Amino acid sequence: MALVFNQLPPTMSLAQSPIAFSVFENTGLFSGSEFQYTCQLAYWTGSESASGSYNYFLTKFPNTSGVGIFDVSRVLNSALDQLSYEYSSSVLYYKAGFNYNYLSASVRVSGSVEPGLVSQYYKALDGYALFPEPINQNVPSKSVHWPLMTDGPVTSSVTPSDTGFLGVYVGQSGATIPTKITYTKIGGSSADITVTGSTNSTGQIVRVPYAPSQSAFPLTVTDGDDYTIQAFSGSTALGRPLYLNVECAYKYTPIRILWKNRYGQFDYLNFYKANYKTFNTDQRTYQPQLGSWDATSLTYNVNQNNTQKYIVNTNEQLEVNSDWLQESFNEIYKQLLVSDEIYWSYDMVSNLVKPLAITTNSVRFKTGVNDKLIQYTVSFSIGQTFKLII
Repeated sequence: MALVFNQLPPTMSLAQSPIAFSVFENTGLFSGSEFQYTCQLAYWTGSESASGSYNYFLTKFPNTSGVGIFDVSRVLNSALDQLSYEYSSSVLYYKAGFNYNYLSASVRVSGSVEPGLVSQYYKALDGYALFPEPINQNVPSKSVHWPLMTDGPVTSSVTPSDTGFLGVYVGQSGATIPTKITYTKIGGSSADITVTGSTNSTGQIVRVPYAPSQSAFPLTVTDGDDYTIQAFSGSTALGRPLYLNVECAYKYTPIRILWKNRYGQFDYLNFYKANYKTFNTDQRTYQPQLGSWDATSLTYNVNQNNTQKYIVNTNEQLEVNSDWLQESFNEIYKQLLVSDEIYWSYDMVSNLVKPLAITTNSVRFKTGVNDKLIQYTVSFSIGQTFKLII
C-alpha cells in the first residue's frame, strides 16, 4: 500500500491560477468501496520552517484514472487578502499531506500514517498565469525580465517628477538570485542598489526605485535622457533590462496610473494626452412637513425648503488618453483591464494615491500594421469620492 505523487507544484506558483497536486494509490485499493483521497493543507507566512498545523482538510474520490487531483489555489488565494500596495512581499508558504480511506465491511479504514505522504514546502504569489502557459509552470519562466517582476514593455516613459517602485524577487526559488540592481544612463554614468535575499516571506520581494523622483533613485536624469534597469547576480545579468526614456515636453499634465500586475507587483503608465474629471451626484429627496402644526395657529417659515435631500451620493469619473504607443503595450493594457488594484498617483510630491475602479470593460486592440499610430482611452471611477461616508 503506497501513495505516490503524479504531479507536484513548482517551487513558486501564482495563487489565482491552478496549483495542482496529483496523488495515486498504486496497489489497487483505489478500486475499493467508497475509496477517497484526502489532503491536509498548511499555509503560513514568516519563516519557511514555521509551518504550524494544517489549516484545511480536503477529500476527493478517485477520477476515472484512479487518481486524486487537488487544486489548492483557491484556498491559498483567499489567504492573500491584503492590499499589495501596502504589503510589498505578498508571499505564502504552503505544504500538503495526503492519505486515503475506504470502506471495508462497514468500517472505514484509513492509511496507517496520517498523513502518509507529505510534500516539501512551496511558495505562492498573489498573481495569475496566462493562456497558454502550462499548469504548474514555475513563475520565473513566465517573464523575460525576471527577477524584475513585470512583463514590460521593454521601453516605457517617465517624467522627471514621477515616483514609482519596481518589485524584485530575491527569495530562494531554484533560479539565480540577484545581488544588485544596476541603473545605467545611456551614454552616461551607472549606479547600483544592493539587494539581499531572505527566507522570510516578508523579505522574498524587495521594491527598488523605478522613476526619477522616487526616494533613493540613484541617477540624475533630465528631459531627453534614457536609462535602463537591470538585475545582476554579481557580474552576471539576469533577464532583459527595462528601458525608460524621460519626457518633459507635454501639453497636458500627465495622469500617472499604477496597477497590480499578474505577479502581485505594480506597473505604471503615464497618460500624456487630454484627461477629464467628472463629478456626479445621485440625490434622493422628500417633502418635509412645513408649518407650526403644534402651535395655536398655523404659520410657516418663509426660509424653509419644501424639497429636502435625505441622501446624496457622489461619484467621480476620470477619463484619460494615452500617448501614441507601440504595439507591445497591448499586453500591458490587458493586465490593467483585469487588475483588482488600481491607483491614480495624483500627488507625487507627497507620494499620494487614490484608488480607482476601471469602468472601461472593452478595448479594441490596435496593431501597428493596421493603425500605424496607436492611442487608447480608458475610464475610471475614483474609489474615494467627495463625501467621507463609512
